[in-house]
Amino acid sequence: MAIVPEPLRAARLLALAVPLALLGGAYVSQYGFGLYPCEMCWWQRYPHFAALALALLAYLRPPGRGLIVLAAAAIAVSGLIGAFHAGVEYGWWEGLTRCSTTVSSQAGEDSLASVMNAPLIRCDVAPWSLFGVSLAGWNFLFSMAGAAGIAFLLVHGGKAAR
Repeated sequence: MAIVPEPLRAARLLALAVPLALLGGAYVSQYGFGLYPCEMCWWQRYPHFAALALALLAYLRPPGRGLIVLAAAAIAVSGLIGAFHAGVEYGWWEGLTRCSTTVSSQAGEDSLASVMNAPLIRCDVAPWSLFGVSLAGWNFLFSMAGAAGIAFLLVHGGKAAR
């Protein structure tokens, strides 16, 4: 079994914890508080899914330095998408998409009724904010801080391994 330096283990743990925490928060806000995601919210989740998979693979193939680097990059991509989305919400620039909806038709239901009764989720309106920062803005802040922390640990871990 490969011996993994402490900073590299910390980077690997952070690469797993950041997307896990942010996706967990997204799903709690969606299913616990009814804050349904718009299309750009989903765009922010996809890189976190990739980062989770890469971080888990880094545990299966230690030391997994390359996988951790890719996970950090995916986390940063989600943060950048979050920055773009926050800018759309704050009216700094136009978004790329139209509004989305949360249509789900169950067997036996009227599809038209499902469409007509589904909530319309706007990408340019922040459904919730804390201290004036929307969920997309918080994703940007936490994702970029996490990616920077992982990068710092990888650089520090590389020096420790020499």
